[in-house]
Amino acid sequence: MKRVIVDYKKLNKNILNLLVEKFPDGYNDNDIISFRNHHNEAIEAVEVKTEDTIYLVKISKRLADTMESFDDDTTDSTTEVPVAMSKDQVEDLED
Repeated sequence: MKRVIVDYKKLNKNILNLLVEKFPDGYNDNDIISFRNHHNEAIEAVEVKTEDTIYLVKISKRLADTMESFDDDTTDSTTEVPVAMSKDQVEDLED
């Protein structure tokens, strides 16, 4: 199984949807995985899985805001990109 560490800025719609489904009320301390990356920096992330990949999504205040906005958007409109994302972040997703 492939393991991928991803920053909230690089989340695509599918991963963001998995996050919102797994943590509909947000994540708590028990959901957070702490580890050190190859630069020996402390990283905190939450985990979501697909059939072939485990995604560790780095957490931050902005991730929580993005998840909340995405959940609101998917229930209230047909917008596919969370409103909390900037134009640059949307362009990153399209690449």
